[in-house]
Order: sequence, then C-alpha cells, then structure tokens
Amino acid sequence: MKPLSLIEKAFFLKKVKPFSELALDLLLAIAEKLYYDDYDAAERVFAHGQAANRMYFIIQGAVEIHDERMLPLYTIGDGDFFGDESLFNEQPRSYGAICRADTELLTLSRSHLLSIISECPSVAVSLLQCYAQQLPCRTKKA
Repeated sequence: MKPLSLIEKAFFLKKVKPFSELALDLLLAIAEKLYYDDYDAAERVFAHGQAANRMYFIIQGAVEIHDERMLPLYTIGDGDFFGDESLFNEQPRSYGAICRADTELLTLSRSHLLSIISECPSVAVSLLQCYAQQLPCRTKKA
C-alpha cells in the first residue's frame, strides 16, 4: 500500500482513542507530524531495552508485544497504538514488538508528541484516560 495522504492520516487518527475527540483542523496539524512505515511479517519494530524515540499507530496488520525473554504478552491490530509509555518515562523499552503480519504503521516522534501535547493538552488527558481505562489493547493475550 502507498503512504497515506494528509487527509487520510487525519481520518485515521479520528478512529484512534487519544485523538478521536479532536477537531479536524487539529487532526490535520497532528497528521503532518506522522511518518508512514511498513514492516514485513516477523520483522522487529523494536527490541526490549532499546532506546525509545517514537510511538506507533497500526494502520493495518498485527504486532505482537513480548517480554525480555521473547514470551508473547499480547497481540494488537488495526487502530491500536503502542510504544508511547517509554516516551514519557524516558526509559528504555520495557517490551519488544514484532510484526505478526505485513503491517503498516504511522509513527510519531517523542519531540512531535510533546509539541502536540503542549499545543493541545487534551491529547495528554486522553492518553491518561486510555491508561486509566485499561484499554483492551493493553491487556489482550497473544
């Protein structure tokens, strides 16, 4: 698949929990900061202990989250996001991520995420609500 247009990225974000309540003009501004990336099945997105500098949004595909022993914790798919918690605590990744199918991702750098939060604090509140509600994508079993 070819990379998404700006408007396609914005409409995708509208379906992702931390951004679902935002107005289209703000979604377009955020969408400008997203990068498209694709991975093959079995390709590693990042390893346990790796420095964190991006968060990931799954456009299409499946990503397995695993612990330091490579034991699966859960699998997430279309519309889910991951990798965000390490951007806030500035610690190395506490888990690894491997694609279980050909997967298309949008990525957001730490600096862009912090910029978005400073311009729109409601994004931070929404991220906190996601954690507080124990989203299914955070508790799925593989």
